[in-house]
Amino acid sequence: MTERTSAVAEAEAVPGDGGGAVVSLGDGWENEDGGGQRPGDEAGRGVVTAFGQTMKTLRVREGLEREEFGKRLGYSASTVASFEQGRRIPSPRTIDRADEVLAAGGLLCLWKEEVERAQYPVFFQGMAALEKEAMELLSYDTLVVKGLLQTEEYMRALLGMRRPVLDQETIEQRVAARLARQDILDRWPAPLLSFVMDESVLRRPYGGKDVLRGQLEHLLLNGQKRNVEIQVMPLDCEESAGVDGPFTMVTRHDGKRFVYTEAQGTSALQTDPKQAALAAARYGIIRSQALSPRESLKLIEGLLGSL
Repeated sequence: MTERTSAVAEAEAVPGDGGGAVVSLGDGWENEDGGGQRPGDEAGRGVVTAFGQTMKTLRVREGLEREEFGKRLGYSASTVASFEQGRRIPSPRTIDRADEVLAAGGLLCLWKEEVERAQYPVFFQGMAALEKEAMELLSYDTLVVKGLLQTEEYMRALLGMRRPVLDQETIEQRVAARLARQDILDRWPAPLLSFVMDESVLRRPYGGKDVLRGQLEHLLLNGQKRNVEIQVMPLDCEESAGVDGPFTMVTRHDGKRFVYTEAQGTSALQTDPKQAALAAARYGIIRSQALSPRESLKLIEGLLGSL
């Protein structure tokens, strides 16, 4: 990216002495994905509304009704209305197509980055940008499979268990946003991705056995990728450096490291070099205590066979 998000810039500006953290109150990104395809905050709503008005103006200029415009985009007239009214956020691909259909000459494409950011609250915009810039991503998880590795059915099961209960439209929007983030697994140049998870995560039948079976199969497939390492912390392990809970580390192409943690609706993005170094050392110990990638895949295969 040519620009850093305001969240990352703000985080880097915080002086550290054990600090260097941006702490956010509200639902965590791994469980919520910042509201999916809805604008994440007031600033985001303003961006999306302005984009929608621009798209509507161009559509009217071309003499297209919403129904005809929607057909060319592959959407219904009601969805086009949602885009134009700022209630839904179109994907980058949809924006490209709209620009072409409306002969906008790149005008709509100029909005893509800002519109994409707007689906997340301010505190997650930095992390969303970091995932796109990541040279390396390290993750330790203890409760659920990492969002970047979740199947669509597993996502729906988790979101369906949220309390207060989420409406179906919100669930669909959040599933779409989380699936979009998984582009990191297949992009090129390939980032180095390491995931360590407690064995208990793989045994929890969220959504039922069929959902768990699909999730385990999905982990086996992703574990075969050359840039992805999946490791399991076995239940019978007598020592674990991960007793303080889950966290994610991202290293950007410029070498800058970021550490993300969340718990019970509170999230923190650490940028202090000392804290990042400690987190990296801790993750190294966690990896050494966990099963090797080969052993981990065998364990997952065993769990799959027992279902």
